[in-house]
Amino acid sequence: MSISHEADWKDLGEFVSKEMAEKCVPGVAVGISYRGERAAAGFGVTNVDHPLPVTDKTLFQIGSITKTFTGTAIMQLIEKGKLDLNATVRTYLPNFKVADEEAASQATIRHLLTHMSGWVGDFFDDTGAGDDALAKYMANMAGLEQLAPIGTVWSYNNAGFYLAGYIIEKVTGKSYQTALKELVLEPLGLKSSYFDAGDVITHRFAVGHNVSEAGTPQVARPWPLPRAAYPAGGITCHVLDLLRYAQFHLGDGSTENGTRLLSAESITQMQSPQVSVWGNETWGLTWGINEFDGTRQISHGGGTIGQISLLILIPAHKFAIAILTNANRGGVVTRDVSRWALKKYLGLEITDPTPIESSEEELTPYVGRYSRPLASIELGILGGRLVAQIVYKRGFPAKDSPPPPAPPPASLFRYEKDRLLVGNGPLKDAKVDVVRKPDRTIGWLRLGGRIHVREG
Repeated sequence: MSISHEADWKDLGEFVSKEMAEKCVPGVAVGISYRGERAAAGFGVTNVDHPLPVTDKTLFQIGSITKTFTGTAIMQLIEKGKLDLNATVRTYLPNFKVADEEAASQATIRHLLTHMSGWVGDFFDDTGAGDDALAKYMANMAGLEQLAPIGTVWSYNNAGFYLAGYIIEKVTGKSYQTALKELVLEPLGLKSSYFDAGDVITHRFAVGHNVSEAGTPQVARPWPLPRAAYPAGGITCHVLDLLRYAQFHLGDGSTENGTRLLSAESITQMQSPQVSVWGNETWGLTWGINEFDGTRQISHGGGTIGQISLLILIPAHKFAIAILTNANRGGVVTRDVSRWALKKYLGLEITDPTPIESSEEELTPYVGRYSRPLASIELGILGGRLVAQIVYKRGFPAKDSPPPPAPPPASLFRYEKDRLLVGNGPLKDAKVDVVRKPDRTIGWLRLGGRIHVREG
């Protein structure tokens, strides 16, 4: 099936437009790469206050998809003999500290790239725009508490990628953004991928939006990310550049002009399970990995202030889809559009889990309070059902941002042993993992990829 077939793109466009209208998302860009062919389109507007049409060359913040670029650069430095995946962070950053000395001394680059460090990961500290931004950030990590012993429990960790970026700076002697440009962006021909707002504003770009309960999108501010955040989520690019990048990772490590950037072994290693998350869900080196219908899916999402993105690779079919949105409700659009495309082009159907009836006796062991610095989750039984209440302790992204109002209580349903599904509210359909310690007692609740420690 040709991705550029007129009828296929008409169907795709109609589906995207329907999703945007239902979710009140102002702008979306979608691109597909399939067996070497690329096609992309834009929908909606860049900014509800100053609207311009979204095109396939409109720049969006891709957020944490940037982490895979950071990993790609690190794999090159490993092949050049400048880094060792299993070397400790202190090999390159001798002054590195977190609150737990054992974690600080044992943390390796592998731990960083696989989110297995166990310390608090959502630490968004703006340390200025100077060349010392990452050095200051590392120094400020010294008080980060340990939520799980290092190397034991998977928990998504932004702070680890700030560190990875600083390691790149130390071994190259260049700023992270300069090193990434030389190692990844330029060799892959990604000419419209930027970090600094000063570069972005000379092009057509999307701004984020927060959608009110009434369905009204409002421009989200601030737009720029702090410089220290660049290795964890700083790239702004258009969907065509992201597809070109995806096509590289669907290949054998060679660029489009035949130059070898990475070995095929490194590409395979990045996309192979390194740590277990849950069941068929694993994590490679910066990539999330899922197995369904015997097919491996490689993916990473991204979220900045009011911009949500998703990149999915299906290596067996040489297929990739990139979806960029400019609203905080964009995650539902990226999910639904990607599922539509996988079914349309590859016949792969992803279905939501089905809740199973559970007795109060089966649910009661989960009752309790689970906490991390940004929020706590309280689970209780109400009317024979498991109910969750989230309480935010502070806002995002700055540590002094006021906490948002607590969402309404949400019902949780079991759909397999120790795995729950949110049944209503803003987090509807989110998966919640009940993570046990080696002695089989409950140690953590994992929501949105982040672990919350059980209290008491």
